[in-house]
Amino acid sequence: MANLPGTEFIEQGIRDLERGEETVESLLVSIGAPRLRALGVAVPSAIEEPELRLYRRLAVQHGAGAHSRYNALVRRLTSYQRAAACTK
Repeated sequence: MANLPGTEFIEQGIRDLERGEETVESLLVSIGAPRLRALGVAVPSAIEEPELRLYRRLAVQHGAGAHSRYNALVRRLTSYQRAAACTK
């Protein structure tokens, strides 16, 4: 699944989760963990309340642009999940 849209976010998020790091990428993977697992992606233990934590992190980094950035990241996750489902 290396050529799917958003792969770089998913792979980085999984690595971050394995190290126990809370990053934008690990939070994004945590949001998508149930569907990613259903698609056969090995996702370590997800972070609780990832949506809220991600939004708060983005608000610190992007201020008023947090909402747009959050939506863009979730669209990347959704694109990856849809593409992964098509490859199955």
